[in-house]
Order: sequence, then structure tokens, then C-alpha cells
Amino acid sequence: MCDLILNPKAPKHKVMSSFQQLACPQNLLSTLQSVRQQVLDEGHSTFSKWQPHIQRSEFLSSALNLACYLALRHHDLREIQLALMPWGLSSLGRIESRVLPNLDAVIATLESLCGQEHPHLPHIESFFEGNRLLQLHTDELFGPPPLPRRRVRIMVTLPTEAASDYSLVRDIIKRGANCLRINCAHDDPQIWLKMITQIQKAKVELARSCKLMMDLAGAKIRTIDVLTPIAKNRVFREDLILLSRQQPGLHKAELELDNFQIYCSNPEVLEQLKINSLVYIDDGKICTKVIDTDYLFPDKQKGLLLQVTQTRPKGVKLQSQKGLNFPGTRICLSPLSDKDLSDLDFVARYADIIGYSFVQNPADIELLQQELSKRKVKKMPAIVAKIETATAVRNLPELIVHAAGKQSFGVMIARGDLAVEIGYQRLTEIQEEILWLCEAANIPVIWATQVLESLVKNGAPSRSEMTDAAMSQRAECVMLNKGPFLCEAITILNDVLSRMEAHQLKKTPQLRALHSW
Repeated sequence: MCDLILNPKAPKHKVMSSFQQLACPQNLLSTLQSVRQQVLDEGHSTFSKWQPHIQRSEFLSSALNLACYLALRHHDLREIQLALMPWGLSSLGRIESRVLPNLDAVIATLESLCGQEHPHLPHIESFFEGNRLLQLHTDELFGPPPLPRRRVRIMVTLPTEAASDYSLVRDIIKRGANCLRINCAHDDPQIWLKMITQIQKAKVELARSCKLMMDLAGAKIRTIDVLTPIAKNRVFREDLILLSRQQPGLHKAELELDNFQIYCSNPEVLEQLKINSLVYIDDGKICTKVIDTDYLFPDKQKGLLLQVTQTRPKGVKLQSQKGLNFPGTRICLSPLSDKDLSDLDFVARYADIIGYSFVQNPADIELLQQELSKRKVKKMPAIVAKIETATAVRNLPELIVHAAGKQSFGVMIARGDLAVEIGYQRLTEIQEEILWLCEAANIPVIWATQVLESLVKNGAPSRSEMTDAAMSQRAECVMLNKGPFLCEAITILNDVLSRMEAHQLKKTPQLRALHSW
């Protein structure tokens, strides 16, 4: 009977029959004991493979819990969850940070119901150890909790004017920002240093803690040198776009084009594309597929011919410096460009946290760690891995182990690129899974991209944005991007997070007294 419950491929009528058998507490107990043993065996097997990569002793218990959580989630436990509910027991829906202690607590209660003597309840300290470690790792990454009423930190991306406008930086920190972000894809070290000077001054004046995260630009693939057909400035469905391996050999004025032509900032990736490969432009505003990989261009060069499969009914302008994504194609590029390596000299010296763009596998983590060790900084910066591709999602457990096993570490759910890479319809599902996995590893998560976007840019939030902001308190940090109404957005986000904290902690509802009725 246990095998039926744990086998997601079992026929539905057999699963229902086994569910009916689980109404008996003795059967339910034996099933959970079997689950626990399988989780323990598989978890320890995975943990033993990870252990050589873990240098920080304080991460060992987190890694073991993560391994056990992965083992547990390999099974479909929904029938067990339903069977536990009538007995008033935990449905295991909040098991992320305490896999074995939670199973042990339920098993001990069932043992008592079944009349077995001396049930083995877990110690209260072990039951809440995961919560303690997550708080510890969050404080290590972002500094102490910001306010008594707000657990979740607020991260703010600084605009260029922060280098010269001290009042802006001061206001951002005063309103509740706990971490400021500098995007190294923009500006230069001289501008960054001016921003940092403003931050240090404001921290002293306000007597506030505020961490600095600097994002390495990474291997962001973009459009360059857009050539436009005569009398046509927008791309429509079924249009053709020429994607060149080399920059145009002729001046724009010398070409009479029937179709748009663009050059890719990293032309080597084009060799990895095949017929029917997907190419998305400008955060998916223009969706195309490859219909020819050896097309002869008007300037006698060869490249790829793309056909537009989806865009807005009124068309979209095809512009330079817009991102290119390749859903379904595993792009092999170093996550550290030559620019990143140059920027890292500055970043390693000044940043508390390094935002690592387009990290995909454990070797990418080790590459950054090696580069940091070469620079012999006084204090090793923390790393935040930006999860932007399907490959990064698949490799997330190993990314966590290789990074957090050596230094302070966090994860950013970079919803912009991630949505384009995996599909918008899967974004919510994957976002939840990343939150669960990181909680199992006691790793803080940053909820990022387009939070309160309408408010930041236009001064008025949409209703859906307010709901998104409220749900973001399930992470440990929420990131706001720059815009003219940034300071107002910090105030509102601070209020929303503080209010929601009284109602919900991660996935657990908080039964605060209701005052609306």
C-alpha cells in the first residue's frame, strides 16, 4: 500500500483505494515511517556527494535539510496530506525548513494515537532550527532586521543622479531601504564611487545600516546596429528579421532593405541555434523563430533569418541595445565578460554583495569565487545568484551548495529574463518552487523585477501590483527599480510589508485578531 502512495504513476483508482486505507491511523503511521526512511536514505546519499564542497560548518545542517527536502519532494504526497487533516495533524505544508523534525512530530503523534509507548517527539530547538538559520543567514547578508514590524528588507536600484543628489540617497535610506543596488551595466567606476560616498554619508547621518549590492552586467546578449527598411519603423507578425553574425559591411544609407537587419552583441551564440530555435527580442515583446541558419544578406554576409511569430497588434519598434533571449536553447557563454572582470576590481573592494548575472551551473560559481580570491580583498563579499534561465532553475540546489558552502549567499528571482526564458505561464509556479527550495536550504531570497512598477514610474500603482507587493513578503528582500516616484514607492512598500507581516510569515498564516468585522 505504501508503494502506491509514493508512486505518482499509480492508477488513480488504486491511489484512491490507498487513501481510504489511510483513514486507519495504523496504516497512516506505517506509511509515514516508510516515507521518513526513504527521505533519510536518499537525503544522506545526496548530502554525502555535496559535503566535499562545503567549507562552512554552519551550512552543513542546512545542506542536509535541503537534501532531505529534495528527496521528500520526489514523491507525490497529496493523499497523505489529506489523510492527516481529519486527525488535526500537520499536513506537511510547512515542512521546508524542518523536514525530518516535522515528519518526526507527526509520526510521534500518530504513535500516541495508535497506543504505542514512548513516542519520540523532536526537541523544540531542532524543530525551529531551520527558522533560526534562515534568520541568521538573512542578517548576515542584509544586516540586522530593519524595523520591529518588518522582517522583509527593501532593496533599491540607484539611478545615475544618486551620484550628485545627496538628498535623494538620504531620502531613500530614511524611508526604509536596507540595501542599495548599483547596476554595473550602467555608468562607470567614477560615478559608482560618487554614489558610494553619498551612501556612506547618509548612513552616518541617519545612523542606519544599509548594505551595498553591485550587479555585474554579465553576458547579456543584446541587439546592435539595427537597420530599418525604408518607410517601415515597426515590426509586425510574419515580418522577417535578418540576424547578422557580423556588423553590417555597408553603411545604412548604402543598403536598400526589404527587411529589418540586426547584429548580435555576442555573435558566437548564433552557432548554437538551429531551424525553429526561438529568439525573443526586447523582453519578449517580439517573438521570432529561426527559419534559415545560412541566409545571404544584402551586404553579402551570411546570418540567420528570423520570422516574427508574435508581437503587439500595432507592432513594436525594433531598437538597439535590447535584450535577446533564446528559450529552449542552452547558451554556453562565460557569465563573466571582460568588462565584468575589469569591474570586479572595483566591485570586490567596495560592495557588500555581488549580484551575479546569468549564472547557470556550479562551475560559474567557482569561477567568480576564484576571481574574488585573486583580488585578496579584506572581507569576501557575499554572492547573490540571479536566477534568469531554465538551466539555473534546474541547477539551483548545486548552485546553493557550491556558493553557500563557502560564503554568505542569497538568490534573486529575476522575473524579467526568467519569464521570457521559461514562459510567462510558468513563472508563478517556478517562483514558488524557488522560494520553497531556498527556504529548505535556509537561504534568503530577493523578489525582483517590476515590483510596483507603475507606481515607481507613473506615481500610481495598479491593483495587481499591490497584491504582488503583498505576496512578496514571503521572500526575505524585495527589490524596487529606479523611477521618478521611487521614494513614494518605498514608503508604500514599507507599509504593505509591515501590514502583511501581521497576517503571514512565509507560507504560514498568522492568526492575528481581525478588526474589520
